[in-house]
Amino acid sequence: MECILYWVVLSFDHVIIILLSIVSGLTTLIGIYLATILGNSPKRISLVIGFSAGIMLVVSFLELLPESAAAVGVTLTLLSTVLGVLLVGSLDFILPHIHLTYNVGGEEEKLLRSALLITFGLILHDFPEGFAMANSYLVNPHLGLLITVAIAVHNIPEEFAMSIPLINLRSRRFIYTVAFLSGLSEPAGAILGLAASSYLNVVNPFFLSFSAGAMIFVSFHELIPMSKRYGEYSIFIVGFLLSLLVYLGLSVVLPG
Repeated sequence: MECILYWVVLSFDHVIIILLSIVSGLTTLIGIYLATILGNSPKRISLVIGFSAGIMLVVSFLELLPESAAAVGVTLTLLSTVLGVLLVGSLDFILPHIHLTYNVGGEEEKLLRSALLITFGLILHDFPEGFAMANSYLVNPHLGLLITVAIAVHNIPEEFAMSIPLINLRSRRFIYTVAFLSGLSEPAGAILGLAASSYLNVVNPFFLSFSAGAMIFVSFHELIPMSKRYGEYSIFIVGFLLSLLVYLGLSVVLPG
């Protein structure tokens, strides 16, 4: 009887995690919509990049890494974090070299190439976020809820910034398809995290620091360098500080 009850509770947690990851992933559509109506403003883009990078770094350094270190120690947490950085870095190196073209020619072909590469990049970004949601919720439901809401909030400005190069495409349907596919990678990451934890629940703390490493890499390798293209460093810092305030607000509002 206790065994049956355990699996019922575990299955309920799994359903909750997958639903949360789907809702979080769908916030990417909001980012795309804002990009299509607000246009290409360097100040707006720098602000949202600063916010997006800030929330990912805050969640990683103030939630995921401390939780992992408390469970398995600083040394093993550091090793797992480095592994996350190396794995996502390797994928980031491989994916941009995939050659996919459309037989349309001219500027439209360049935009579609960019769209495909950005799609791969967004999937690469969102997948470890879903992984982090699942494993943080299994370790501590309050932590999981905080991570999920923070990532959902972060998805909007991230998708906004990433989709700016695509707003000149004629097909809005194609742009929203890009956002939808990248959003689906979060529940996919959550499902993988659940599968891994089901067989290796002892290593859940390692998965937390692994996910943190992946998000740290995305922030420093993709988001922060992107802000340099627009030159609005002061606005970027404002966005970063705004993310700290949002994180503090979430920490207070969400039930402990």
